[in-house]
Amino acid sequence: MTEFLYQYPTLYPGILLKRYKRFFADIELATGEIITAHCPNTGPMTGVYLPGNKVYVSASDNPNRKLPYTWELIEVCDTVPTWVGVNTSLPNRVVNLALMAKAIPELGAYSEIRFEVPYGQDKKSRVDFLLAGSDDRPIYIEVKNTTWVQGNLALFPDTVTTRGQKHLRELTALLPEATSVMLYFINRNDCPAFAPGDSADPLYGKLLREAIALGLQVLPCRFDVSPLGIRYLGLASLKV
Repeated sequence: MTEFLYQYPTLYPGILLKRYKRFFADIELATGEIITAHCPNTGPMTGVYLPGNKVYVSASDNPNRKLPYTWELIEVCDTVPTWVGVNTSLPNRVVNLALMAKAIPELGAYSEIRFEVPYGQDKKSRVDFLLAGSDDRPIYIEVKNTTWVQGNLALFPDTVTTRGQKHLRELTALLPEATSVMLYFINRNDCPAFAPGDSADPLYGKLLREAIALGLQVLPCRFDVSPLGIRYLGLASLKV
């Protein structure tokens, strides 16, 4: 699709100086002012944490916020300059917009979208999305933000993720009574293919392949990310 699914609020350019304590990033704005922005990304940001690179931040006018700025984007230059989304709170919001727009045809027909629905063993987990209304089989969707690349191959995860392993086991346990979907939100536009990050978490890759063999649907969704907004580009090819 060519239109934006999501448009950023006003963004301010700067240069990344450093990230520390996971949630803090020192950034020099184009005005010369040095700010500490909230880093809404708890992962290692492999290949994306690049001090000295261009970034964009948004600003909040909420007087109760300790850090008024939020780090939103960083530019990487593996082959050509590419913007990568940093804010991991955005993928679920964008996927919700895509679901409302029926922009992902591989999911089929549905008339109801629910969020954070309890599921899994003893209902102690919450699935990102539950779609219903197409037939007797509900559609459970987990969303994973994906920014690590090798060449033009997007990879997930970029570190050992026991939480991600748990999600795979829980989605697999729903089969075949339900449709289980792992949606990888490829938060950059330079990756036409996707694969599990075996070198970072070989168990995750093993569980993913076993789940696919049992019927798990994998949707590596590509997005064009820029300071103007986020567009959906369709699916990357799956390399498993």
